[in-house]
Amino acid sequence: MSKQIQIFDTTLRDGEQVPGCQLTTKEKVAIARELEALGVDVIEAGFPISSPGDFQSVVEVSKVLKETVVCALTRAKKEDIDCAAEALRYANRGRIHTGIGSSDVHIKNKFFSSREQVLEQGVWAVAYAKEKGHEVEFYAEDAGRADLAFLAEMIEAVIAAGADVVNIPDTTGYCLPDAFGKRIQYLTEHVSNIHNAVISIHCHNDLGMATANTISGLCHGARQAEVTINGIGERAGNTSLEEVAMILDTHSNLNCHTNIKPEKIYAISKLVSGMMRMPVQPNKAIVGSNAFAHSSGIHQDGFLKHAENYEIINPAKVGVPSSSIVLTARSGRAALKHRTALLGYQFDGEELNLLYENFLTIADQKKIIADEDLMMLVGLMPALVRS
Repeated sequence: MSKQIQIFDTTLRDGEQVPGCQLTTKEKVAIARELEALGVDVIEAGFPISSPGDFQSVVEVSKVLKETVVCALTRAKKEDIDCAAEALRYANRGRIHTGIGSSDVHIKNKFFSSREQVLEQGVWAVAYAKEKGHEVEFYAEDAGRADLAFLAEMIEAVIAAGADVVNIPDTTGYCLPDAFGKRIQYLTEHVSNIHNAVISIHCHNDLGMATANTISGLCHGARQAEVTINGIGERAGNTSLEEVAMILDTHSNLNCHTNIKPEKIYAISKLVSGMMRMPVQPNKAIVGSNAFAHSSGIHQDGFLKHAENYEIINPAKVGVPSSSIVLTARSGRAALKHRTALLGYQFDGEELNLLYENFLTIADQKKIIADEDLMMLVGLMPALVRS
């Protein structure tokens, strides 16, 4: 039986922490509407106590969302939790996301505290947040580097205090996929009340493994993935929503599904990129400009014969208008013939060979051959057959 995976999007909170990518309240509301239409289950709209603007953004997002849970981040502090509860007052479904460090690195060097003290503070924060009448999610910050036995003790205690969701973050992107998956499995086997809460995972991309760690976590018992559009976020970024959604869609053997509507992915990727003034890298999986572009002659020939030779996802499925054949010095005759046919010309045999020789001469001088370059080459041909 396929397992339902909740998609928790933190584009508006963790994603907005990218330097220079801050959003206005109006922009946050616009993106939140599109995230809800995309099928996101939970939207982390901001960190209310951090600024008046972030507080107001959580208020306004709460007003417009009808089905999606609106989440507000806090530290394990009374003033933070009070502020978040106030910001969520209009939400149909609100969630307070509170927590504290769980690794000895954070306990000693960030909080200058002890395991016993942070455990007590975390339990208190969950119990206090629960009194506000919203769902409560607890984050054990830097869980990827925490002592497993202590992490299990902390998670069991906060669930007993009322946590509906327990977030196991790889805050620094440190973990390897196999080890992270086993960390989640350990919690499912050693936390006696784990069945009373949803396990969530929040992975960062410092070593380029955020998506792999997230999938590993889901395969070992997590049921909520915390992600961002285009994988944006603090430092090297967060787990990419589009990657997780399409991995689960493509690999049905994982027996996991989401509520994400894939055909809306490309449009919201463009929207977030534009509003945050953060271009998507061309080779970005799923939404990059090269994700469905073919320039190698061998690949182009195989793609033209049968698209699935080189594309495991139909671009239309994620809202990309079409695949593209890019002509470069690495392209072959099949791609050249295909492209000139689209321009209204048909070449075969010796004519195609001659055109291809001329094409390579130009292609060695230019990085990409455009349609106007092809028209010029066609004009130089001694004879041609119009299709």
